[in-house]
Amino acid sequence: MDYFDLIKRRYSVRAYKSDPVNEAQLAKVLEAARLAPTAANRQPFQLVVAHVKGREEELARIYHRKWFIQAPLVICACGVPAQGWVRGADGFNCTVMDVAIAMDHLILAAADLGLGTCWIAAFDVVAACAAFGLPRGVEPIALTPLGYPADQPGPKERKPLAELVRYERW
Repeated sequence: MDYFDLIKRRYSVRAYKSDPVNEAQLAKVLEAARLAPTAANRQPFQLVVAHVKGREEELARIYHRKWFIQAPLVICACGVPAQGWVRGADGFNCTVMDVAIAMDHLILAAADLGLGTCWIAAFDVVAACAAFGLPRGVEPIALTPLGYPADQPGPKERKPLAELVRYERW
């Protein structure tokens, strides 16, 4: 598929079929995240893949929307700040940015395969740490269900390019 068609087609899925995601598709989605560029190629992230079946109640505590646990899988993208590259001039740690890039690769690969995702950042961090068994020093950054869409995309609203781009100076 053409890249621009893909990014136009991708949307935040908020209804999922219960059909399982096959292992080959899951492997491709995870491989896309692995191939994402990261600062100094540190790859300071971990992806926790959880099967929803049998864990609905536990996972529902993380994010309180019914559709969150409709998909067969939930993926938690975690950052490991101690492994991230830190810019010397001001101490900026690139871990969150690196996780975001990996997550973006993951959701675009999923869309290319006909799978749905929804980037979630407004979740209960304590519940996520407990549900995914995250050790100290590992931070949940973003979550997504992963499954086949059971809805249709609505119109995509974005600011005009002129509001987002400046040339030469602010």
